[in-house]
Amino acid sequence: MKEKRSFSHLSLYEREQLFVYKQQGKCLREIGRLLDRDHSVISRELKRNSNPHEHMRGYIGTLAHQQAKDRKKNSGKRPRLKHADLQKYVQEKMKIGWTPEIIASQVSVVFQGFSISHEAIYQYVYAQWPEGIIYLPHSRKKRYAKRYSNRKNRAPIPNRTDIDLRPEKATNRKEVGHWESDTLESDRSRVVYNVIEERVSRLVKITGLENKKAASTKEAVIKRLASLPKKARKSITYDNGSENYYHQEINSVLKTKSYFCKPYHSWEKGAIENTNGLIRRFIPKKTDLANFSQEQLDQIEYLLNHRPRKCLGFKTPYQVFLKRTGAIPP
Repeated sequence: MKEKRSFSHLSLYEREQLFVYKQQGKCLREIGRLLDRDHSVISRELKRNSNPHEHMRGYIGTLAHQQAKDRKKNSGKRPRLKHADLQKYVQEKMKIGWTPEIIASQVSVVFQGFSISHEAIYQYVYAQWPEGIIYLPHSRKKRYAKRYSNRKNRAPIPNRTDIDLRPEKATNRKEVGHWESDTLESDRSRVVYNVIEERVSRLVKITGLENKKAASTKEAVIKRLASLPKKARKSITYDNGSENYYHQEINSVLKTKSYFCKPYHSWEKGAIENTNGLIRRFIPKKTDLANFSQEQLDQIEYLLNHRPRKCLGFKTPYQVFLKRTGAIPP
């Protein structure tokens, strides 16, 4: 049996023959056999290149061929995102840290009848909104820099449990209620931010502290998690910073368990390290952290918790946390 040709565009002769066969009333499969083409190719050609004008409605070979040539000629010149409201939506969301992938996933929800690819958004930015390039996500190679400190002056954290002993369902994100804690700091001031994140939902809480003392961190963590139901607070994973010295007191109040990364392995708290990068979009490095009020931090927290995440199937941390715990995040 003769194998049909693989797909290629129809020639002018084939289009003229298609016109003749259509006038003779032949079906798509028969036309495909006569032209040595799959019937799906014939069907697609009729849909794409039939003439839409009332006085010349139908398929005309020469006109269809010219239409196909014009489409090919202009294929690289199509303006991206011509809809003004859609352009505004893209710009607004990129300015608050949404990536093109996240935006593309939400367009069909916000704009009924519209859908775009994330690649179209990139093309729009480069071609029509170059000032938006600064909002595009940048690919950064992770660097695990060695950090040196005077360990002689650091009090060892009492009763620390290694991260290797953390339950598998916590490590594999199978169970909600397991948190990570970290400290965001700057050399511009003594003010630091305590950042805690739930591993399954990626729900984040940001608290400004006057200093990096263990007592300040303890108060912040307890305050932010105490109002949650017990099933939403099972464990907290820390690094080995001295600000986490009072982890046992936190456990006593919240009824949680604490686990610690290996020394200088802060990337073992991968979820919160990624979120810190998102926070840095709003608060760049070398910024004086004292310049941001708690009200402003609450706004950043809100934006992050209502930002769709690819790892969550483009749901928001708020939506996932609410569904998994039944609790409205305070």
